Amino acid sequence: MNKMQEPRIEKLTLNIGAGKDQTKLEKGVAVLKLITGIEPLKTITQKRIPTWGLRPGLPVGCKLTLRKQKAEEILKRLLESKDNTLKQTHFDEAGSISFGITEHIDIPGITYDPKIGVIGLQVCLTLEKPGYRIKRRKLEKKQIPKKHAIRKEEAIKFMQNKFKIKLTGEEE
Repeated sequence: MNKMQEPRIEKLTLNIGAGKDQTKLEKGVAVLKLITGIEPLKTITQKRIPTWGLRPGLPVGCKLTLRKQKAEEILKRLLESKDNTLKQTHFDEAGSISFGITEHIDIPGITYDPKIGVIGLQVCLTLEKPGYRIKRRKLEKKQIPKKHAIRKEEAIKFMQNKFKIKLTGEEE
């Protein structure tokens, strides 16, 4: 296979939504720090939604982005918590992978802390191929050609080869 056609991990994003509950948000920050050892960023709402009790400037969640080797190490542990099994629906048509972990204590190496309790998180993995810089560069930005874009089948094959995942669930 051509080296320019091989997918690779661009980034791994971990996200915990807390809504307006600030104690849950602090627990979410502690969980992400426990899993990765890095301080997460708080996400702040831009809109006012009175029925939900949200107003602009209110922190509603926390997120963390990992790249390169650190992303790969954490992803292996996160997949282990799911028994190295993903569903067809966790893959989108652009080759990104997104799944949830219902209890953070399922992740290997994480122990239960009564102060935190049990919190779930969302995991998003973005894949890219060499040459994807053309869509982010400052000068002469271009779109990724269709023949170079990552498809769902390529993402599934990459995850099966690199992380030995098993696939369950039917095609949509």
